[in-house]
Amino acid sequence: MKVAIVHEKLLMYAGSERVLEELLRCFPQAELFSLVDFLPPGERAFLGGRPVRTSFLQHLPLARRRLSLYVPFMPLALEQLDLAGYDVVISNSHGLAQGVLTGPLQVHVCYCNALARYGWDQQRLYLREAGLERGVLAPLARVMLARLRVWDQRTPNGVDAFVANSRFVARNVRKLYRREAAVIYPPVDTDAFTPGGPREDFYLTASRLSPYKRVELIVEAFRAMPGRRLVVAGDGPEVARIKALAGPNVTLLGQLDPPALCDWMRRARAFVCAAEEYFGIAPIEAQACATPVIAYGRGGALETIRGAGSVAPTGVFFPEQTPEALRAAVERFEALAPPIRPEDCRANALRFAGERFRRELTAFVTQAWQELEADTR
Repeated sequence: MKVAIVHEKLLMYAGSERVLEELLRCFPQAELFSLVDFLPPGERAFLGGRPVRTSFLQHLPLARRRLSLYVPFMPLALEQLDLAGYDVVISNSHGLAQGVLTGPLQVHVCYCNALARYGWDQQRLYLREAGLERGVLAPLARVMLARLRVWDQRTPNGVDAFVANSRFVARNVRKLYRREAAVIYPPVDTDAFTPGGPREDFYLTASRLSPYKRVELIVEAFRAMPGRRLVVAGDGPEVARIKALAGPNVTLLGQLDPPALCDWMRRARAFVCAAEEYFGIAPIEAQACATPVIAYGRGGALETIRGAGSVAPTGVFFPEQTPEALRAAVERFEALAPPIRPEDCRANALRFAGERFRRELTAFVTQAWQELEADTR
């Protein structure tokens, strides 16, 4: 098979880039495409020196710093990528990459990490992040997002097989696209994230500081609990807002490399997540470090964390995205008797090891290609 992998955008080494890393291990001869490639030099090692073929967005003004301004032009950019000559196209999609154009004798497998939520249920958060909630460009932005929704609903016609990164995403694919999706959970580097060292009396959250991650909710909750310490790892457009909200018991670390993040996870009393994640790799990395998780009880978290009351629990859920609900969850976590066992957290995380992902994904893509070959003989 001659394989092309289409990644949506290379900006930083985060969850979807970890999926990409494993895809490149599955298909080491694959050629890589991306809308843009602004990945810092220190985070490029997983590409193995592989060249990245980008779209016209790479050369537009402000694309490096304000890429969100160009979301309405991303469908056109994707459709301009030249994928002719490849037997198999794998799109590693966060809502757009599945829109690449392929021919009838090509197999297009979409690994769906997320749907284009900024065009649907998270439109307001996107407009706020892009600075387009108000002003002369706000009406135009809403019109462009409406056009994006129309385009998005056409894209499944060019996909031969969907693979969802969770049952939650598979339900969204079924609702939005009327298509079934196999579920193959993303890889987590359980060899790099391991237990070790003594626990300390602080809580940790780590994510990109974007509106939908709801880190401000976590900071507000801990500001009202001055006796408890919170550590925040990550960077992003919400960093100034988070700093303004933080009390003296909140420490902001900025972006951490994986070894430094692992060290903080090993020492934390618990990891905190307030987003409605499609999957959520960071909470599993925390569990791999034998650290319990306090999470919003919606989305992928329900598939990756065993709540209090289940057999071998690994975390505590809170039912609403409010500071009050999170504070109550922290109190429930601290009152658990017996407490969550570190070995249960580690065992749960091992279900998502990278070797499993490589085996399942390679078999799925190979079967899809063989079925097309059989149909065309």
